[in-house]
Amino acid sequence: MTPQLILASRSPRRRDLLAHLGVPFRVVVPEVEENGAPASSGQPEEVAETLALVKAEAVARDEREGIVIAADTIVVDGDTILGKPADGAEAAETLCRLRGREHRVITGLAVVDASSGQRVASHVVTAVRMRDYSHAEIAAYVARGDPLDKAGAYAIQDEQFQPVVSYEGCYCNVVGLPLKALLTLLRRAGLDITSHSFEELPTECAACPIVVD
Repeated sequence: MTPQLILASRSPRRRDLLAHLGVPFRVVVPEVEENGAPASSGQPEEVAETLALVKAEAVARDEREGIVIAADTIVVDGDTILGKPADGAEAAETLCRLRGREHRVITGLAVVDASSGQRVASHVVTAVRMRDYSHAEIAAYVARGDPLDKAGAYAIQDEQFQPVVSYEGCYCNVVGLPLKALLTLLRRAGLDITSHSFEELPTECAACPIVVD
């Protein structure tokens, strides 16, 4: 019998992405901060994995059964980790900072078996180049309120603002849940759902460089 999947996240984007795998799951919001900002010192990749593990383990402790999935996405500009903006002014400042330049998007992934406590974690990095959008476009985007719940203050999938000119790596990573990497992590945790999944993945996954091993 396949263990139940539990998504430890409040993000509707992660929920929608996970649904592409075509397997049942339920959502449990972890009782921890989910703001895309660092909770500890260290390399950004370590920070992202640590934050994902904190979420997954918080839910696993309460659930006691099932496979808990969690993720945390951070935006890194140079050596600076950019979390979710606190308000519109910070969102505008972040978007100005990223404009016309390349940055990294890192998603930490964690899978925890609630019954055994077994845990695995990994991360995915995508290089993203932003277009040279105008101050007026920034103001209109911020006025919509959309940047406030997103690390780096933008969504790659936003069809109106269209902030990204190009990317190298996993598209779904930038949205918030790298699906191919998640399939690999689930297999490492002893749950192989690959045979159910490839036809359901978003079209962008066809060009994803991540190989499911």
